Amino acid sequence: MKIMEKIVNENFHMIYIASCGEGINAYHLVQSALVQFPDNHITVVKVPHMRSESQVDDIMEKAQDTESLIVHTIVNRMLRKYISRKGVEKGIVTIDLMGPVLSKVEGFLDSHPIEKPGLYREIQNVDLDQVSAIEFALAHDDGVNPENLTEAEIILVGLSRAGKTPLAMYMAVLGWKTANVPLVIGVPMPDVIKRVDRRRIIALNINVDQLMAHRRLRQESLGTSDIYSYSSREEIEKEIHEARKYYISHGFSMIDVSNKPIETSAEEIIEMITRRFKSQAHKR
Repeated sequence: MKIMEKIVNENFHMIYIASCGEGINAYHLVQSALVQFPDNHITVVKVPHMRSESQVDDIMEKAQDTESLIVHTIVNRMLRKYISRKGVEKGIVTIDLMGPVLSKVEGFLDSHPIEKPGLYREIQNVDLDQVSAIEFALAHDDGVNPENLTEAEIILVGLSRAGKTPLAMYMAVLGWKTANVPLVIGVPMPDVIKRVDRRRIIALNINVDQLMAHRRLRQESLGTSDIYSYSSREEIEKEIHEARKYYISHGFSMIDVSNKPIETSAEEIIEMITRRFKSQAHKR
């Protein structure tokens, strides 16, 4: 089975999201629930285009190997029943998000659903570019999968806690395939960066006070406040200085994200990229 998306954590508690479509809505619903449990350490895996019993058997086998539950949005009645039955047989909790809604609407309208996968996306013309961009940003967060950076429309580079991830995700929601790569002073950047069109690389500058505040909050959340070099003013000043030298020497464009809303930084970057690639720009 093709696993389109994986958000990796260190624990083995997992939630599989099974869908006969892309699973985007179920994914966001699950994430909305998980934020209510800040220390959950749960790995979420999205499994789209589930249409057969053999695919169900596959996900059940994977779920057995970990402490997992399966959340599904399947429109086919028989496949939903099969998932529920297999879950009971194997002692795996399954949560049906689609069945109860279809059942209530069916009774209300006194009519049967046609059970056609992907119909909402087809009728509503949901932006597949946006879905693709979000999946790309998730798969290329914090330097992951650098071999695919040449496929990115925008690559954000910056120091740890400079705001790369939230900015990349925001632009992905707008439909831009955005990757982000951390700059660690003294550690070489991925070789693929040399093959990327530098006009697509945007370096994020941030002032000392804001970066220091972000890092201290991060340390507190991880319980690692004893790491002096990560959040000390002296060390951060050195990092920012070295980072700017690196950006200039490599011809990276820079924007200052200090005390700016994500929307403002995103607009600035998008305007820059659109101006540079007018012939390739697509409406969003």
